[in-house]
Amino acid sequence: MKTIYLVLLSTLLFSCTKKKDINSKILNLAVTAEIKGMDPIYASDVYSGNEIARVYEGLYEYHYLKRPYTLVPNLAESQPEVSQDGLTYKIKIKKGVMFHDDAAFPNGKGRELVASDFVYSIMRLADPKLQGLGWWVLQGKVEGLDDWREKYSKTDKVDYNDKIEGLQALDKYTIQFKLVKPFPQFLYSLAMPFTYVVAREVVEKYGKEFINHPVGTGPFILPEFKQSNKIVYKKNPNYRKVFFPKEASEEFENYLVDAGKQLPLVDEIIVNIMKEEQPRWLSFSKGKLDYISIPKDNFESVITPDKGLVDDFQKKGVSLIRSTGLDLAYIAFNHDLDLFKNVKLRRALSLAYNPQASNKLFYNDTATPAQSIVPPGIAGHIPGLMNPYMGQNIEKAKELLSEAGYPNGKGLPEITYDCPANTTSRQMGEFFKKQMALIGVNVKVVTNPWPQLQAKINNRQVMLFGIGWGADYPDAENFLQLLYGPNKSPGANGSGYDNPIFNRLYKSASTLQDSPERTALYEKMNRMAMEEVPVIFGMHRQNFILHNGWLKNYIASDFDWGHAKYLNVDINKKKELLKKL
Repeated sequence: MKTIYLVLLSTLLFSCTKKKDINSKILNLAVTAEIKGMDPIYASDVYSGNEIARVYEGLYEYHYLKRPYTLVPNLAESQPEVSQDGLTYKIKIKKGVMFHDDAAFPNGKGRELVASDFVYSIMRLADPKLQGLGWWVLQGKVEGLDDWREKYSKTDKVDYNDKIEGLQALDKYTIQFKLVKPFPQFLYSLAMPFTYVVAREVVEKYGKEFINHPVGTGPFILPEFKQSNKIVYKKNPNYRKVFFPKEASEEFENYLVDAGKQLPLVDEIIVNIMKEEQPRWLSFSKGKLDYISIPKDNFESVITPDKGLVDDFQKKGVSLIRSTGLDLAYIAFNHDLDLFKNVKLRRALSLAYNPQASNKLFYNDTATPAQSIVPPGIAGHIPGLMNPYMGQNIEKAKELLSEAGYPNGKGLPEITYDCPANTTSRQMGEFFKKQMALIGVNVKVVTNPWPQLQAKINNRQVMLFGIGWGADYPDAENFLQLLYGPNKSPGANGSGYDNPIFNRLYKSASTLQDSPERTALYEKMNRMAMEEVPVIFGMHRQNFILHNGWLKNYIASDFDWGHAKYLNVDINKKKELLKKL
């Protein structure tokens, strides 16, 4: 899924609602960018995905308290029944799951979820008229689904009553998938927001406005989504019986205080759109925040040289969580442009960039410079790999720029660099501009609201753009597919890189189970990406997160869709700690 910039969550206590906040279990959260809308098939960024997952659900999710990451049933009754050849998945769904009450249903009462709802939802993802941004997840994988999509690509209307061989409801509570070829990551796709279930009646009632009328089966309800600076969710009164886990990995056993309690544990969530870092930090310093990722400009005043938390914050009941994410921050070329088909130009620009300085300026020297595309922690990453085109070398960069046909930048057009319109992203853009000027390359920084930037990338209206990718699932394939040609925008391959050799290797690896053979292919593609420089590799980031003592059960995760249902607020502890702030 997802283009990612670090999501910053926080609790805001406004004076007019202070009494209510202290005496009620309310999460007040903040995100740093606008939300595109509430339709699962467009959940291509972490902001939209997180909001959608409060309302909608999928067949599977990640166990909240287990590492390594473990898939467990959500709307599915159990793990799937898989054929011996790995091509057929038969999944039973839970009985008695109800959609939220909505005017789209008779008498406004939500109906029971059935297997055909999943068939419909997957068909929507494949619908060529809707151009779902998550189509890449299932493209070329489900028998008959690509043919169905192609059939209606040139017609005015799409028929959702067609039978697709690889996507069928066998009965009211059983769905069956037949794959074209083995796809070991298939179950991961059924835990992603793209494949979350929607009700046909709701989609048809609201039409184009469906994106603003979320009706799911999830723990929270949102009667209407509006583009504003606040989203307010209420606890779903008809949520099925779901309970806090009773088992945990050893490192999370102290989180079992709420084991067995019915979810969700809070009554309301308020999400505020807050783009700038310092207003969030000011609120946190006054005790008005629940949870925040430390802004770069405040890092040294909070974190000790040995990467611990300063005493002043500890005395206030604040806790520090450090986590290394499965992610990659990078600068992408638009390979649709002939200009960037020149590998020597790409290498020159990469060598003009100073990752060490970037790490100090924007990540407080806590990130790991990326040598290629696969992050540490998963098979396919190569420890000790050193990228010959990574690490600033101005002399070599100028030499390659000349060999590329642009000595000292002469003849090279102005290059636009698009980025989100928040403070840090703007600063990153200006830093990149100054780095390129060292070799005579002229760069213009263009800032965009997040939805607008995504639209420009999807429509190929960019030259260079700063972006990030957080893992959709714990497998190197999820990063390598960023360079797979058929995944071009609106798929996950926003750069449009399309190399036949890389594509062939990717196709071979994507059908293999976890094995030394597959890891060897992953490593070969990782090395190829290093040599080809399809993007300028930036950082694998580490998160430093602060939360107040009244917020319970928070765990950092690479896959935190729907995790708000596990969070709790200790009201008495909150009253006690606020007196110290």
